[in-house]
Amino acid sequence: MNKPAIAPAYDNTAIDIRPVQSPADRKAFIRLSAGIYKGDPNFIAPLEFEIGARLDPNKNPAIKNSPHKLWIAYKNGAPAGRISAIVNKAHLERHQDGAGHFGFFECIDDQAVAKALLDTAGGWLKSQGMQKIAGPFSFSVNEEIGMLVDGFDTPPYIMMPHGKPYYPGMLEAFGYTKAIDVFAFCYLPEDGFIPDKRLRFIEKALSNPKVSFRTLNMAEFKRDIQRVVDIFNDAWFDNWGFVPFTSEQVEHMANELRPILSPYNVVICEYDGEPAAFGLVLPDINHAIRDFGGKLLPFNWAKLIWRLKFRTIPRARMPLMGVVRKLHRRPVGTALAYKIIDMVRTANLERGVTHSELSWILESNESMVSMLEDLGGKRYKTYRIYEKAL
Repeated sequence: MNKPAIAPAYDNTAIDIRPVQSPADRKAFIRLSAGIYKGDPNFIAPLEFEIGARLDPNKNPAIKNSPHKLWIAYKNGAPAGRISAIVNKAHLERHQDGAGHFGFFECIDDQAVAKALLDTAGGWLKSQGMQKIAGPFSFSVNEEIGMLVDGFDTPPYIMMPHGKPYYPGMLEAFGYTKAIDVFAFCYLPEDGFIPDKRLRFIEKALSNPKVSFRTLNMAEFKRDIQRVVDIFNDAWFDNWGFVPFTSEQVEHMANELRPILSPYNVVICEYDGEPAAFGLVLPDINHAIRDFGGKLLPFNWAKLIWRLKFRTIPRARMPLMGVVRKLHRRPVGTALAYKIIDMVRTANLERGVTHSELSWILESNESMVSMLEDLGGKRYKTYRIYEKAL
């Protein structure tokens, strides 16, 4: 007769979970990741002021009206991990799945610390009426998402998380299961091209006089960003986890992107006089700040401005692309997607970009996965969203 499985015991006597309450706590929360990744050559410390702004409901409209908490784990008095939890009202209104989210998860290689962090976040979400916990979302599906499960040997691009190889096992040991995976594709602009078999199809589909392309109009910057978001909100409407951007978030996004965008970074397509598709590419700021240690003061801000203005950043990431739903599964819609990627590739290649990433792509988006592979993209990182009933 088999004996019942016995849950492993974890020594948590020296672990203290403290809520983030003061500015000093917030600084400790932000800086904790540096200790976790000490010695990791692929870790790039995000700018502390940028993370601080994301954690501030007065600066981040995505969390302004959603209850959320931050905690730090201390073991024997030393910082050992961190986690956030949020009741994302926009997500719940859209999906009505009773899911609360955790994020900003970092932890030393200690199961007891991980359990204390996850139990704290899950317990608080349950007290808020949530039926399950899912994540990582830091803080929403429109910010950083997912836990890296493969691809630890390269540094992350802008607005993509890094991770420790032991993280997935930590969550799975406590009953967390896969909800969905998202992929990142590496793409070398000099190697990418549209295959001849596709090129003829694309040229035929785009010969329609109703189709036109243009780049970002800096004189109408905010209006163009609004157009991009309108296309995105329509194009991604049926995707897993989708939450639309609000007008306040659009304003926030425009203000954040303006310093780093040039006209060629955004391609907008119109079909029959209406915005129909877009592609957005960001210079990989991570490459420019790799030696900053997360700090801009006292002199790194000047270095960053100089590097952005006078140096070529050889890496770029395409975080967003979309075609309106009425053109999905139509030849012209497919052709628009191919053409936008090729236009962005050409523009970046001319400006010295040698490496790029297209991310993230839902594993369920088979048509996009197929297209990126057709264009020479290679899947090289996988990020996983986990979930667990409360």
